[in-house]
Amino acid sequence: MAAKDGFLKAILTYTDDDVVKLNEGEFPIIGKKAFEQTASGKAGPTTLTWFPVNAEAAESGELGYSWGNWKYILKGTTIYGNYFTLWKKDKKGSWKVALDGGNSTPPM
Repeated sequence: MAAKDGFLKAILTYTDDDVVKLNEGEFPIIGKKAFEQTASGKAGPTTLTWFPVNAEAAESGELGYSWGNWKYILKGTTIYGNYFTLWKKDKKGSWKVALDGGNSTPPM
């Protein structure tokens, strides 16, 4: 979905209403609406790809996490980093992002 419709649409589709987004060098963004407002202001052609390294889920099947590497291309500049995402199931049984963050790294 991110490759087809863009990262913002994809992340908002799978984000919990009470998400906490941690960004390097910034205060936490709390809530889906706040995240959407912040992310919408960063327009322009971009490409974000990520590659999970590991993922695990609680035995209960209600919580899980994944972490891995990402690559972000913005106006000819490429930035690399690591991410972590905590997932939880909502009342309908769909997985939603509850906590997300990451950091930049040297090129991979």
